[in-house]
Amino acid sequence: MSGKPKLYYFDGRGKMESIRWLLSAAGVEFEEEFLTTREQYEKLLQDGSLLFQQVPMVEMDGMKMVQTRAILSYIAAKHNLYGKDLKERVLIDMYVEGTDDLMAFIIKFPFLSAEDKEKELANIIEKATGRYFPVYEKVLKGHGQNFLVGNRLSWADVHLLEAILMVEEKKSDVLSAFPRLQAFKADISSIPAIKKFLEPGSQRKPVPDDKYVETVRKVLRMY
Repeated sequence: MSGKPKLYYFDGRGKMESIRWLLSAAGVEFEEEFLTTREQYEKLLQDGSLLFQQVPMVEMDGMKMVQTRAILSYIAAKHNLYGKDLKERVLIDMYVEGTDDLMAFIIKFPFLSAEDKEKELANIIEKATGRYFPVYEKVLKGHGQNFLVGNRLSWADVHLLEAILMVEEKKSDVLSAFPRLQAFKADISSIPAIKKFLEPGSQRKPVPDDKYVETVRKVLRMY
């Protein structure tokens, strides 16, 4: 064992991508085992590694952790990215869960039919610009700080930057009406650990393609 966290998932974004983001923001190196066959997945099931028969799964600190939110909470708390007290933590939780709601639309997008993708694209942009981004614009404007909570980097900031970049892949000028979010994006992207993760050759995954979708469908038998 190298001592590095080991991530078990597909070679693509999905629910694991936020875990990659948070580990990278914390400056933690990690290894990955990509699921490409049904046999790999069934072995994890037979070993009892997947408590609820689902991935992501992360081997870390002597534990085999499942459930994305639990994994992220652990990483955030361990690496001082979860606020200084309960009041900051509940704000971080609120912002993370709001961002999660937006990201859920994007994560399912590659699995839709061509016809449904057209409708869902408009829905994603409408939700981002009408419901979610205005909240963060107001928060940042209200306290005049560079970070969402406590004037220091937290899980909420990392999660929001990930979501912003995902939406920008769908519509490049989506932040045109949100000057505070534009500044936020620039500030958070320039943090050394995050900047490194955004550079070519990192463990950040590209936009999901047909090969990724087919692999997930095959391994999980989503037919």
